[in-house]
Amino acid sequence: MQSWEKNSWKMGELSIPLPIVQGGMGIGISLSGLASAVAEQGGIGVISAVGLTFLGEDRNITNEITLAKAKTKGIIGVNIMVALEDFSKLVQEAMLAGADVIFAGAGLPLDLPSLRIENCQTKLVPIISSGKAARLIAKRWLDKYNYLPDAFVLEGPLAGGHLGFKMEQLTDANCTLESLLLEVQEALEPFGEIPIIVAGGIYYGAEVAKYLELGASAVQLGSRFVTTEECDADIAFKKAYLQAKAEDVCFIASPVGLPGRAFNSDFLAAVKRGEKQPRRCDYNCLKPCQKTKAPYCIAHALLNARAGNLEEAFVFTGARGYLAEKIVSVAEVFASLKLEYEAR
Repeated sequence: MQSWEKNSWKMGELSIPLPIVQGGMGIGISLSGLASAVAEQGGIGVISAVGLTFLGEDRNITNEITLAKAKTKGIIGVNIMVALEDFSKLVQEAMLAGADVIFAGAGLPLDLPSLRIENCQTKLVPIISSGKAARLIAKRWLDKYNYLPDAFVLEGPLAGGHLGFKMEQLTDANCTLESLLLEVQEALEPFGEIPIIVAGGIYYGAEVAKYLELGASAVQLGSRFVTTEECDADIAFKKAYLQAKAEDVCFIASPVGLPGRAFNSDFLAAVKRGEKQPRRCDYNCLKPCQKTKAPYCIAHALLNARAGNLEEAFVFTGARGYLAEKIVSVAEVFASLKLEYEAR
């Protein structure tokens, strides 16, 4: 295995110094502050586009990309959920603002290339959870748009946020990131070399090394970047990670029909009792949401989480988010990853 500094990789003509992609975390957990700090260290920093307009008049995807790029010459990506009502609008705004990469998940972005603007340089990266999805997207994009994905993010069952699995798959010992990586590699063989970024439950540098040895181009980390000084969330949100134990991690059902992983909370207990069903929809943010029939309003909960009002919220986490011990800088995270990588 080569040294940490020699793990640069390419996405088309885009050269990324280190094999680290920061997960896009919403609402408002990864904005320009966190994304620019990660990009400055040589990874891909990612802004979450979900719910930006709910954070204030000055919060929009154009401003966040502009702010991030003013702080670094590194690579800035945007995570845009396919399930968002304004998905198409956000994609084109991100392209116009000069986003280097668009990551699209929470649904299959089957027609994402149709949204490309003239002279578009933005790389398009679907987030998938199976070889079937990877093959379907690659074939459709190639047949319909003569365009192949610039990379894929393969998100395994140990990830946080919305997950592309059935609930029973999340505890299936045969459903692992390793087996899924092999499945996706085989599915993409007919399409040539497409970088695969693996995600879900990866926390230490030794694990980065393992997946690079298995043929991944990079890994995506979300939870490890939450407890950083530059993370855009409230300190109470970060402390939820520091105070959590392994037994606090639980599965939840999202109003959009996807399972998720979060830290257990009084709010989630109230959801189970049927006490958080919304009387009206104030946000109209997600296409699949049944609005007032949903068990809770996810936008309301995540906005409260970001602001530190955890009595009316829950905190998404990957399966190993509880490992966080203290709040450090993004630079310190990268230094630790290097040491862990080299000490494996």
